[in-house]
Amino acid sequence: MTLRSSVSSRLSIRRMVVLALLVLTGGLLIAHAAITGSSQQAPFTAVGTDMLEGYRHVEVASVSDALEQLTGRKMYMSHRMRPIFPTKFAGYAVTVLLKKEENNDPNALNGMLTAIDEGSKDSVYVMVVEDGAEIAGMGGLMGTAMYAREYAGAVIDGGVRDVAYLKKIGFPVYALGIVPSTSVHHYRFGGANIPVKCDGVEVKAGDIIAADQDGVVVVPKAEAAKVLELALELDFKEHSMYPYIEKLKSIVEGVKKFGRL
Repeated sequence: MTLRSSVSSRLSIRRMVVLALLVLTGGLLIAHAAITGSSQQAPFTAVGTDMLEGYRHVEVASVSDALEQLTGRKMYMSHRMRPIFPTKFAGYAVTVLLKKEENNDPNALNGMLTAIDEGSKDSVYVMVVEDGAEIAGMGGLMGTAMYAREYAGAVIDGGVRDVAYLKKIGFPVYALGIVPSTSVHHYRFGGANIPVKCDGVEVKAGDIIAADQDGVVVVPKAEAAKVLELALELDFKEHSMYPYIEKLKSIVEGVKKFGRL
């Protein structure tokens, strides 16, 4: 028996998926256990960019399915949350809340700006603008600061403006809509890195935000490793099904073989 067939015979489908994706994601997993046939499943390294690299490769729909299967929770934002241009990113949430309040205080929004400057590479700026669908929570200036600090992107439960400039610098933003308005004198900073509900989904600082053309999903940091593992498996199955369905001209047979829909 060859080494290849010996290893294949001892690996479960899931562990084979994990091993294959190790190559694609540049070292997400410790592969020794999978290669040697150890009974313990290879774990994810849950630090630094390793975890994010996996979320950058996997489809958001698979992440959403994995979350629902593992936790019973629907952690995706609604169809209203749309990108200003097609994009895909993943990063760690920096949360900001703006509270609706008419004011003439020149310092009312300073905390919002400080939160941006304190964010690090691979952050995702998650802002909730209270009752703010028609208010631009961010624009070109804030986007430039995030771009310079190498944020992964921004998700705004409110509006966005200066879209032409944001597109020019290639900074990805999801928002409820594009509007020309301002939050200045109409809102006050309500806190940073606190739990918020962004488009109805709870987000805490440090949670993983994953986004692509299917939408935005929030992965609680405590669940991130096991959600990613299952999402990668679901992705692998789905992409394996495409040629199978084409060949047999039957989705029934494809679902029967792979158990994925």
